[in-house]
Amino acid sequence: MAANLKGRSFLKLLDFTPGEIADLLTLSATLKANKRAGVKGMAMEGRNVALIFEKASTRTRCAFVTACFDEGAHPEYLGKGDIQFGKKETVADTARVLGRMFDGIQFRGYSQDVVETLAKYAGVPVWNGLTDDWHPTQVLADLLTVQEEFGSLRGRSLAYVGDGRNNMANELLVGCAKMGMHVRVVAPKSLFPKPALVEVVRDIAAGTHGAVTITDDIAEGVAGADALYTDVWASMGEEAKIPERIAVLKPYKITRQMFQQTGNAQAIFLHCLPAFHNHDTDMARQFPDICEVENEVFEGAQSRVFDEAENRVHTIKAVMVATIGR
Repeated sequence: MAANLKGRSFLKLLDFTPGEIADLLTLSATLKANKRAGVKGMAMEGRNVALIFEKASTRTRCAFVTACFDEGAHPEYLGKGDIQFGKKETVADTARVLGRMFDGIQFRGYSQDVVETLAKYAGVPVWNGLTDDWHPTQVLADLLTVQEEFGSLRGRSLAYVGDGRNNMANELLVGCAKMGMHVRVVAPKSLFPKPALVEVVRDIAAGTHGAVTITDDIAEGVAGADALYTDVWASMGEEAKIPERIAVLKPYKITRQMFQQTGNAQAIFLHCLPAFHNHDTDMARQFPDICEVENEVFEGAQSRVFDEAENRVHTIKAVMVATIGR
């Protein structure tokens, strides 16, 4: 029997059981197949959805908008300059106003406390499109991509290589452990995830037959991995730290040689995007060594980054249908 998620907020994967996450992945796959077959969904017909964005976005914004239209809902984009959010009006007051007008609220911004406050006061489901601590809609799409590639998640190994204390590393640790995967964070010791989180994740993995490895040894960390995953070396708002991040993370750039170190010819490459993989952006031209992945890997046969990006639509749609759908 599918889990009942009606009325639930989606703030971080820590809040959900392995069974609930599995149900969301199953629903995602069904909704994806329906869209591919040209079946028009109406599960959110008549629903109104508020999309609050403090941080810029390509995939999150487009995925939420597309998912709303696909299932009959009306999305309303609210940029940081469009509402009084946190300026002339408290987050709690904004939440109570929007909760009277909308059936669900998406928030993409900086503070996890803000999205938690929205969920506390809105009276309708709130979905975390990204905060500095967590990125649950992205990792749901990552898990779907791995599941599509290998048929199942349990026992599969994913190595996240790079900045091990950012929101992606945090959420991947939780999501993979919940699904019984072998998750590794491969990073310099100065960028290891917080010990308290690692302890929590090890406890989760003990109950799901998963495994957790935190190491600065690249060869150890990637050996046997089914997927190599990375992210940009400086998150939004950390641009001043780019030179120091390049200095410590340059050895952790994902290359063809690193893929050979996995010893797994079927290993795939994943990235939440946007990615620095060549010098065709202003930032990469300014910092030539900023590329966290070799272009030949990003564009290579092992890359699944655009399947992953598409899956943002289907997994976000599943979250909304499961929590506010008719």
